[in-house]
Amino acid sequence: MRVLAVEDEEELAHLLKSNLAQRGLVADIAATVAEAEACLDAARYDLLLLDRRLQDEDGLVLLRRLRAANNGIGVIVITARDALEDRVEGLNLGADDYLVKPFAIEELIARINAVSRRPTAARGVSIEIGNLVFNFATSEVLVDDAPLVLPRRELATLQFLMRSAGRVVIRDCLMEGLYGFDDEPSSNAVDATVSRLRRHLRSAGAEVRIVVVRGVGYMIAAAP
Repeated sequence: MRVLAVEDEEELAHLLKSNLAQRGLVADIAATVAEAEACLDAARYDLLLLDRRLQDEDGLVLLRRLRAANNGIGVIVITARDALEDRVEGLNLGADDYLVKPFAIEELIARINAVSRRPTAARGVSIEIGNLVFNFATSEVLVDDAPLVLPRRELATLQFLMRSAGRVVIRDCLMEGLYGFDDEPSSNAVDATVSRLRRHLRSAGAEVRIVVVRGVGYMIAAAP
């Protein structure tokens, strides 16, 4: 999952990025509404963490623009403004959740998982291919009901492939989803990650295959 955190407090932004990365989420940071709009134009995000008190505008201005454009991205408003009218305003404008600072990272992760499970995010809770199951609410992978622990990049790659089961995932989309703007992946980084994922799945006895569609991308399917 790729997250855009719109936060102008530099220390908090750094903590958000590092804590989300530890939990397998790719996070980019924007300090203003203008920077956030540039990021949203440049990349596809699964979730927006939106502060209100930004350097250029109230974060709710961005939320209003997104919903007016029928953009259904999940949005969690994060702010120190805890008055009832502030929370009601944010929710009425289309926020999926509202989290008041200060907060525990565990609560934020729980809220991210909750928003990700909602139908508006166009996601099911889990997908099963052969004997492989991916639970999107918990990021748990099971092979024949036994847990399979994967490194962060391989887990994120599997998530992308499972969401598009039976369809080709374009290589550039994988690159975009796996790496933030601050990362500098090598030209074969995605290929290497897919290769490692294949080895993990094979060792666990997963009855799936990852097919290379030359010049386009990858697709996961049940093994014949």
